[in-house]
Amino acid sequence: MVTTRNKGSLINEFPSDYTVVDIETTGLSPASCEIIEISALKVRNDEIVDSFSSLVKPTKKINSFIVNLTGITNEMVEDAPKINAVLSKFIKFVSDDFILGHNVNFDINFIYDGMMKYLKKEFTNDYIDTMRLSRRHCDLKKHNLKSLAKHYNISLKGHHRALTDCKITYDVYKSIKQDVNLKEQPPVL
Repeated sequence: MVTTRNKGSLINEFPSDYTVVDIETTGLSPASCEIIEISALKVRNDEIVDSFSSLVKPTKKINSFIVNLTGITNEMVEDAPKINAVLSKFIKFVSDDFILGHNVNFDINFIYDGMMKYLKKEFTNDYIDTMRLSRRHCDLKKHNLKSLAKHYNISLKGHHRALTDCKITYDVYKSIKQDVNLKEQPPVL
């Protein structure tokens, strides 16, 4: 268990080049739960140019709550690669990009702890959190991914699978960015 993480810094800007990241896990605690799916979308000039996605074989059975939430079954991960192999490929894909995610500290903490445990490396990429951007720029009662998707008319089909949640997060980010840019433009006379 990692007590102090040397993570990257929160970025409050709107870059055009970044990697969207999402994971699915067996629970909420990086200390006692495991990643069962990890996905990423590489974005250049605000367009998706590549993707990464892998199921991960956990050391323990996935409980019925998580199976019902994610749709990821024990049978699906039975022949999946182990976390050390997946993280090695994932970190090569992400490289030194900004990480974009919704409530991204959750994902970063799991990835960071896994990298320290299995690869003996820190995960120090700077990151952008669409939840924090939403709280700053969107006048909504709730700022979870589902609420934002509904607000921006983004499909939630397949929600709670990592690659789908990356795409939803990407669409939410672009929508918030567009709203902010519209607000900052001078009025046309």
